[in-house]
Amino acid sequence: MKIGSALAAVAARFFRVLAVCIPALMFSNVAMAQHEPSKDAKGMPGAKGTIEYKPSDWKGNVTTYWTDTDGVDPGAAGCHIGVTQDGKPNGRSFGEACQSAEILIESNPGAGVIHAHTNDLGHPDTFDCKAWCVGAKKAKGGVCKPATGPSPCATSARCECS
Repeated sequence: MKIGSALAAVAARFFRVLAVCIPALMFSNVAMAQHEPSKDAKGMPGAKGTIEYKPSDWKGNVTTYWTDTDGVDPGAAGCHIGVTQDGKPNGRSFGEACQSAEILIESNPGAGVIHAHTNDLGHPDTFDCKAWCVGAKKAKGGVCKPATGPSPCATSARCECS
């Protein structure tokens, strides 16, 4: 019985590590040059600016279309869903992710807005979770935490305030 418990504990740790590592690996193609925040994040506490994101299944020099489940909401785990130009899901998706314990990579624009990614490159916003939690939620602090994403994203992330 002890072997079964030990295996269950190892499996649980393994899946927790995967929940952190998979989103981090997905965002390993992120160019770190920081730009101004998107129009949807501009003026929000903790908004650091946008970065360039190249999906792991990058399609090259084509325009692709996407929609976002939560808009710019650092407190919610969101999912960026690939769609056709008229909004039909095409099987592509990625969740939000923690760039570090402090920084959330937050997809945009508004919830449900179909938008183009030129050259199949996205430009998600980054948020300092502590600054967002203090400014937006009047909390004492905050960190970026991996989270279960909305379908079809199994993993995502959000700012967790304390």
